[in-house]
Amino acid sequence: MGKATGILEVYGLVAAFVACDAGCKAANVTVEHFDKNKPGNPDGLDVPLIVAIKFRGSVTDVEAAIEAARLAAEKVSGVITSHIITRTEEDTEPMLKLNAFDKN
Repeated sequence: MGKATGILEVYGLVAAFVACDAGCKAANVTVEHFDKNKPGNPDGLDVPLIVAIKFRGSVTDVEAAIEAARLAAEKVSGVITSHIITRTEEDTEPMLKLNAFDKN
């Protein structure tokens, strides 16, 4: 089993960068590739892009990073959801590398 993984979904790329910066400053974590998801109702949203930030580290560090990132993103455009996987299974590890930013 691997490190803990924290996933935070926010509205927009600016919020993702701000949240990522805050999370990295708050704790000893690394960051996987950002991932994006265009919601089904993009015209009804102020920011029509959802970005997932994935922090890796110890459970304590990931919890601190997610909390700091959440607070920072709320000041920009908002948070959709977050989740922490305390011990990421080896079979899940490749999924953390997926990202839609390099797709058209």
